[in-house]
Amino acid sequence: METLASAMRRENRRFKPPSSSSASASAALSSGRVPLVMAFLSCLAWLYVAGRLWQDAQTRMILSGLLEKSSGNLPKVLSVEDKLRNLGCIGIGRKIAEAEMDLTKAKSEGYLWGNGTATGSSDKKKLLAVIGVYTGFGSRLKRNTFRGSWMPRGDALKKLEEKGVVIRFVIGRSANRGDSLDRNIDDENRRTKDFLILESHEEAAEELPSKVKFFFSAAIEAWDAEFYVKVDDNINLDLAGLIEMLEARRSSQGLYMGCMKSGGVVSEEGQQWYEPEWWKFGDSKTYFRHASGALFILSNNLARYININSASLQSYAHDDISVGSWMMGLNTTYVDDDRLCCGSSRQEKVCSHA
Repeated sequence: METLASAMRRENRRFKPPSSSSASASAALSSGRVPLVMAFLSCLAWLYVAGRLWQDAQTRMILSGLLEKSSGNLPKVLSVEDKLRNLGCIGIGRKIAEAEMDLTKAKSEGYLWGNGTATGSSDKKKLLAVIGVYTGFGSRLKRNTFRGSWMPRGDALKKLEEKGVVIRFVIGRSANRGDSLDRNIDDENRRTKDFLILESHEEAAEELPSKVKFFFSAAIEAWDAEFYVKVDDNINLDLAGLIEMLEARRSSQGLYMGCMKSGGVVSEEGQQWYEPEWWKFGDSKTYFRHASGALFILSNNLARYININSASLQSYAHDDISVGSWMMGLNTTYVDDDRLCCGSSRQEKVCSHA
């Protein structure tokens, strides 16, 4: 029993709980590790934030450099010249200057009235006249009659051209391009070679005011002559008398020749010679002086004026009225010669009704 009691006392001493001093030391050790862990985590967070800030700073520096390079060539404040260039006004101004130079050159070459003949041109003598005889698709018999009377044909026509006078029948194209009407004219022209075909003009009675524009433009581009003569296809010409009249006025500028007339303006729609623009002629409803449409003559510079300005010239219901209106705005010399009055009884006239 004593032995058993002493053994139990020894076991009790072996498993005796730790003292209060050793427990305090263990708790102190555990509490000291927490600040270290927190400090370590704080360092990691600081390094992450610092890295991001450095990266953002580098990005800003790169973007700033690119912006300076891209904007370095542009002025901070645009000058007037820069603004004009951006609006395209510099190019327009240059074109205006070039146009003014071309206009000055045109004046010096006699394209406009009052500037003499062309300078710097060749010494080749101008043709005396280009005579355009208006015709239509249904006027073949009239053309054949003219070719057998006052108008030369074949070799005689070529010899007349060598002497300085060109004669052509003037016609436009059919409304249905390439149809039998056009083909017949082309076939006839291949045989006779005496047509001036206005490719851009549609042949029609109501289109006569525009036909006169196309005629003078095409004629002056094809031949350089002193005079350009428009003749209706119901007129017989005294060709020798006409040539003599024009020879006497060779080298004259600004001449508008014909049988000058005037007359009342027809304002009632549906009436013959109706003028849609009648209200422009005032309360008296009277046309200004103009050459009869049967036969009139323009000098070189007036025909060239029509060619240059054809797009902006106002046309009226009749070709003779239209031409007369264009001449009013120019320093034109009107030549009212009764020899050009085809319906007069004068014996010396150069034209008559066929």
